[in-house]
Amino acid sequence: MNEKIYKAMGRIGASNLAIGICILTVGISAGVLLIVNGARLLRHKSNIMF
Repeated sequence: MNEKIYKAMGRIGASNLAIGICILTVGISAGVLLIVNGARLLRHKSNIMF
């Protein structure tokens, strides 16, 4: 019985680690895209007319 629990905890820990790495990667890439798009908007600010 204890061995089943130990194996399940190991699988759950590994899956949590994999999900965390995926979320971290998505967050970093989204942040970089936001910074790049913001810099592009600031560069072309003089061309915008309201």
